Amino acid sequence: MNPATAGRPRTRRWVVRGSGEPSEVLSLEPADPPPMGPAQVRIEVAACALGLPDVFMCRGIYPLTPPLPFTPGQEVCGTVVEAGSAAATPVGSRVMAFADFVNGNGGLAETTVADDDNVYEVPAGLDDAEAAGFLVAYLTGWIGLVDRAEVAASETVLVLGAAGGTGSAALQVARARGATVIAVVGSDAKRDHCLAHGADHVIDRSTTDVAATVRDLTGGRGADVIYDPVGGRAGDAAQGCIASRGRFLAVGFAEGTWPHFDAHRLVLGNYSAVGVFVGAYDRDQRVGMLEEMAGLVAAGELRPSVSRVPFDDPRSAFDALARGAVLGRPVAVVQR
Repeated sequence: MNPATAGRPRTRRWVVRGSGEPSEVLSLEPADPPPMGPAQVRIEVAACALGLPDVFMCRGIYPLTPPLPFTPGQEVCGTVVEAGSAAATPVGSRVMAFADFVNGNGGLAETTVADDDNVYEVPAGLDDAEAAGFLVAYLTGWIGLVDRAEVAASETVLVLGAAGGTGSAALQVARARGATVIAVVGSDAKRDHCLAHGADHVIDRSTTDVAATVRDLTGGRGADVIYDPVGGRAGDAAQGCIASRGRFLAVGFAEGTWPHFDAHRLVLGNYSAVGVFVGAYDRDQRVGMLEEMAGLVAAGELRPSVSRVPFDDPRSAFDALARGAVLGRPVAVVQR
């Protein structure tokens, strides 16, 4: 037993001990509570959001994959049960947080730890599962669309992968800014999901040429902002319908690779490629953004789309993520 956690009851966590598909390498194990630093807090987890980065970590291909063995899960909602001597968050606080997953202490556990700087107040009105799925998706959407692209109400935003957790958040943020939103999906179920969450138009990429359809919908102008959490071929193709002075937001690489940007194409198209990364912003900046979004949550304009799965077996949800067969964000809920 670790001397730093001696005397505390053992809990359970999902552990990755090899590289492969989540259903093959994840196991639920009893564990000592992870050690906690002076600037960290210990959280009793109520819900942990699952995402493609977790799938990539299981495969060993994510840039921030910790050494084996590790517990995945980047985002949690729960209650602070212990605070380090340098932590400001009071014990008893209900919080949403980025777990210390880079050091192997992810949130897919009954108890986890987080840096105090990565712990935030839950916007009023969000339940545990919704709060667990809020931080990364909505901060990324806000940073990309509001801070980096400065999207205006007169503009058109094209959202790739719009039915997933990241895409659904961007769709809602763009709508809250008054923009016209075109969502790109891969099935009828995903089409219905996006229409229900406020998309003005939905394009099924499996049956329709995305770039040509966007040009038709915009009278030949193209999309002013492209929000791309997908990357790869989808991101490359979408550059065929970006407007002059448009902004292409490189957000993620769900396809496994980033889109390719050719300088000659950028110059002739008169558009910009813009990187979007939550980690580039400090705590004060994030808190300010979350406070603005809390008002939109209260007004009913932002609401995470989540599917609740049992903590005791999230593997099928991970497999669905890997296949691109989820709507919104799967969240593992701990029952006590």
